[in-house]
Amino acid sequence: MVVGDFPIETDTIVIGAGPGGYVAAIRAAQLGQKVTIVEKEYVGGVCLNVGCIPSKALIAAGHRYETAMHSDAFGITAENVKVDFSKVQQFKAGVVNKLTSGVEGLLKGNKVNIVRGEAYFVDANTLRVMDETSAQTYIFKNAIIATGSRPIELPSFKYSKRVLNSTGALNLNEIPEKIVVIGGGVIGIELGGAYANFGCQVTILEGAEEILGMGVFDKQMASLVKRTMKKKGAEFYTKALAKGVEETENGVVVTFETKGEEKKLEADYVFVMVGRRPNTDEMGLEQVGVKLSDRGLIEIDKQCRTNISNIYAIGDIVQGPQLAHKASYEAKIAAEAIAGHTSEIDYLGIPAVVFSDPELASVGYTEEQAKKEGIEVTAAKFPFAANGRALSLDSSDGFLKLITRKEDGLIIGAQIAGASASDMIAELGLAIEAGMTAEDLAMTIHAHPTLGEITMEAAEVALGSPIHILK
Repeated sequence: MVVGDFPIETDTIVIGAGPGGYVAAIRAAQLGQKVTIVEKEYVGGVCLNVGCIPSKALIAAGHRYETAMHSDAFGITAENVKVDFSKVQQFKAGVVNKLTSGVEGLLKGNKVNIVRGEAYFVDANTLRVMDETSAQTYIFKNAIIATGSRPIELPSFKYSKRVLNSTGALNLNEIPEKIVVIGGGVIGIELGGAYANFGCQVTILEGAEEILGMGVFDKQMASLVKRTMKKKGAEFYTKALAKGVEETENGVVVTFETKGEEKKLEADYVFVMVGRRPNTDEMGLEQVGVKLSDRGLIEIDKQCRTNISNIYAIGDIVQGPQLAHKASYEAKIAAEAIAGHTSEIDYLGIPAVVFSDPELASVGYTEEQAKKEGIEVTAAKFPFAANGRALSLDSSDGFLKLITRKEDGLIIGAQIAGASASDMIAELGLAIEAGMTAEDLAMTIHAHPTLGEITMEAAEVALGSPIHILK
């Protein structure tokens, strides 16, 4: 031990202060535990600092610019619309600062001890936290691992000044003229779309047959996003293999293969967005015997408990979609399990959202997933084009699809492509959690004129009695 390193005792120690870790720490403290949280980089984690929040701020700014440039349908035109990208970045940084300082305040307000440094397990009840100058030992009763994930770096696309991951893509000092995005998943589509809204020429390379092919969005939804981005000048190559990059003085040349033909693209930057890997290495998990999968994910039970009974794991380092709200949900389950509650995870009501144009959202089963599991379903669809509010917003592209169980009308899933899909999906998640039927939704009075009426109308389609479209 380092001289003066007297062990500090705590009930629960949380490793990582992202949307999983800080929520776990707060809930554990609320349940009467003495809590310490360890963070090596920044409170709020990837999501608040270099992920969900700053990307949405950039997307919002892009929408403002696009609206200023293209509001002819409303009889509004503007001249000399300019972007001061340094101010865009200032706005983004301001949003991040408000949230991260707010989270730190919440942790302190709940009497959570915040410790900076890297955590390393000594054994199942002991942790060493090290920074550049010192080390401290902590003895704990329970631990919650919430260390998140990091971008996957491709061997032939090493990160540099011109080869960027999502963090680098969010922190550019200027709007590029051309970018190549490797990866047509959620992050690639969101950030590619944001820069396309600023007038940047975007090319997306996707190895699979289609973009957004993670199984929770219908092909029709992905096609709608693709069509909208193409109108803004974006190009797409699917079944494309990115082979390498050559950096020039002012940009990059990306080599890729598609349909057996090798092609080259010149751009200012290349964004590499091919997924993320769990941060489960270099923390001494082998010292404790915590079981990992082949992909480096920690195996857990329904209470987020690992094979070591007093050690829990949540978020991107466990099985399932890498979503901030999933991590926060699991955080509460783990903290409550430690407190002796019977809480268990149930992922059916966890929504997935893409902040594309138009937005996409999905919760529960898709029609295809339900059929694969042998569930007989009804898929009821209602178009945004038949909704007064959508028309008044000039946002009539899209649809809502409601998935109900045929035998009793139970709502088991929903997919939305359209304006404000990210907000609308919450009602459908609640419907699934509450065990509601299509009739329950149809009988719920929705204010007029609102986009929320689309949910009610889709429920009426499921019941076979739609009002605003022909049966």
